[in-house]
Amino acid sequence: MTAGIVVTASIVVERAGPLIGALVVTLPVTVWPAFVFLSLDHDAAFLAQTALSGLAINAVTAVFMLVYLLLAQKRGLLLSLCAAIACWVVLALSIRSIAWTVVSAGLLNLVAYGACIRLGNRFREAQVPRLGRQWYELPLRTLLVCALMGAVLVLSTWAGPVATGILAVFPISTSCTMLILHPRIGGRATAAVIANGLWGLFGIGWGLFALYVTIEPLGTGVGLALTLAVPICWNLSVWAARRRGLLAMRRRSTPAADQSAVAK
Repeated sequence: MTAGIVVTASIVVERAGPLIGALVVTLPVTVWPAFVFLSLDHDAAFLAQTALSGLAINAVTAVFMLVYLLLAQKRGLLLSLCAAIACWVVLALSIRSIAWTVVSAGLLNLVAYGACIRLGNRFREAQVPRLGRQWYELPLRTLLVCALMGAVLVLSTWAGPVATGILAVFPISTSCTMLILHPRIGGRATAAVIANGLWGLFGIGWGLFALYVTIEPLGTGVGLALTLAVPICWNLSVWAARRRGLLAMRRRSTPAADQSAVAK
């Protein structure tokens, strides 16, 4: 499922632009399956602590995305992605040593995503070139995502709840999007996808928050359902708000005579 959505999102980017592609790729396609699989072997208390750890680490992903999109404007894939991952690892290990509460982890997300979205706003728009596709590209993309997702799930088998929370929210989908799109459409166009994706990853933080506060009192089923539903509703809201903003901007920039013609 993860591979299918990430590969589909890479195609959507080329056809529908950075915003819609970003909102597709930032759906909880790695976080939610990871928690579903964990729920088969662990109780609600373990999942709650994992969600709390993941919520704190989710804030680090905002910095990971910002580092990449800034470097990708002029640098190649290897330097941009490796620097972003190195930054993620250092910050994740630092955050792991802090005893977080759900309130402090939530506030950390608000601050991190608020700052990174503001800094990345000017990179949200870019022209995405239309390119031909080789027959092997889609299977290769699928294998790449499956390999990364499988590695994270295998590692979580030997990890405790804190380490598992870190692994569960490792930005697999975002990293795969960078690996797939940067060589194909260029750094600036890929950076536009990542800049728009900051909004979507913020929604995943809300999903983890909902999981933490509901899984023990309401049960695993309700908690997992909210972990999926909250980010989906958030991304749909972001899309609707951005669409209304674009329509309002077009109305302001269109002369009154043209507006009446468009309305007719």
